[in-house]
Amino acid sequence: MSVLVDRDKETGVAVVTLNRPERLNAVDLEMVDQLLSIWRELRFDDTVRAVVLTGAGERAFCTGIDRSAEVPQPPSPYSTDDPLIALGPKANDLWKPVIAAVRGMACGGAFYLLGEAEFVIAAEDATFFDPHTTYGMVSAYESMYLALRIPHGEAARLALMGTAERMSARRAYEIGFASEVTVSGEELGVATRCAETIASFPTEAVQGTVRSLWAAKEPTLAAAHARAPGFVALGNLPAARQAELFAARRPGEFRIR
Repeated sequence: MSVLVDRDKETGVAVVTLNRPERLNAVDLEMVDQLLSIWRELRFDDTVRAVVLTGAGERAFCTGIDRSAEVPQPPSPYSTDDPLIALGPKANDLWKPVIAAVRGMACGGAFYLLGEAEFVIAAEDATFFDPHTTYGMVSAYESMYLALRIPHGEAARLALMGTAERMSARRAYEIGFASEVTVSGEELGVATRCAETIASFPTEAVQGTVRSLWAAKEPTLAAAHARAPGFVALGNLPAARQAELFAARRPGEFRIR
């Protein structure tokens, strides 16, 4: 299974784990389908009152879309399908609190998930970056999520610097993207304890608060997402040229700030 779910009925917490460590938890179409099914299933499971989202292994939380995934597209640029647009819990009307536990890399499409989490617990070795511009792609949806969570200048720097720079867990904490930084390996435990506390509170009040917080930024995000396909269609290089840039990449040549 590309995604694992562990429910604890005593605490009311479910741990959802992206389970493709051999691919740095990159998202393929099977994982997309599984996550959509899981979010919708959790909506109806009254034994689950809070969720922790994490990635398997030590190297990455999630590295976005798997480049081997083939997504059929309609011929019109006005009808471009984004395979990750419904990846997150909010996109599937799950109004139970979701806490992300991040270790290792979180990049690109990972921000669809982190953008819809209530807050992020980051291991000290966590790093955040967006490779789109390096490979001739527009960072549209990812940047829109980031722009609603961190200062504009930080969102712009992260998106525009591509693979040349990675944001450290320390910097993520300084700007409010991560709410806590832990020793590597302890992030899941800290996130789970937070989830257990929240799950112990009256469910209606908790879910109403989650919905209220999201309502404050939902209209802005919806309006931005409506324009994203046009930005992508106009700004993305042809797929063959993207592949050339990706093949020419030099792993390890980046600065951590």
